[in-house]
Amino acid sequence: MGPDRYTNSIVRLVAGAALVATVAGVTGCSKETDSVGGKKPNASNSKAAGAKATQKGKDGNGSAAAQSSALRQSTAEEAVGTWVTEVIKGRPKRACLVMAQPATDAAPAQVGTRSRCNGNTSEARQMREAIGKFRPSFTPKPPTGNPKVEVAKVPVTGDKAAVPAGKVTIDGQTLDKVILSNSTGLESGQLDVKIESTRIDDAWYVTNVDFNIG
Repeated sequence: MGPDRYTNSIVRLVAGAALVATVAGVTGCSKETDSVGGKKPNASNSKAAGAKATQKGKDGNGSAAAQSSALRQSTAEEAVGTWVTEVIKGRPKRACLVMAQPATDAAPAQVGTRSRCNGNTSEARQMREAIGKFRPSFTPKPPTGNPKVEVAKVPVTGDKAAVPAGKVTIDGQTLDKVILSNSTGLESGQLDVKIESTRIDDAWYVTNVDFNIG
């Protein structure tokens, strides 16, 4: 059987955005500090508007995608808030669980599962390393052991929502300002970061990180 499509797509997605962060002068890798499980992190409780999910999919093992992820989020805001929290806490395995690869004409949707996110394949290790590279740029100064992440409500179009970094607040600071404070040579207005969330089987996942400089 060939490499896992979900893992490879997430590696490309996250590594590409992490590379942009590195170019901006933000570098580094996180180390996993907690195993999968435990209390659900802080995230906004706001409800995303829009129609019920129309995008259905199966995970790579054939079980329903809705049953295969340990971190099912009911809104786009919760998905983004959970992902950002886990990135800052240095827990890429848990961040992976709230990520997904949307369905295409050629393949069904795939979501993060424990077997994928905890795997020991080279692709899984690369994925966790790529996710970890966001940690230095997402962590406010001074850092806290339990960051409070809040996400303002954003519009939903179909089964997708884009959350600008300015709508994500970490310990009272917006994510765009946190990234700028951790960067070298960047000024306000040069950075455009959006985190895309997609609804799959009535749960929301992070499916893209749009990280632009210029």
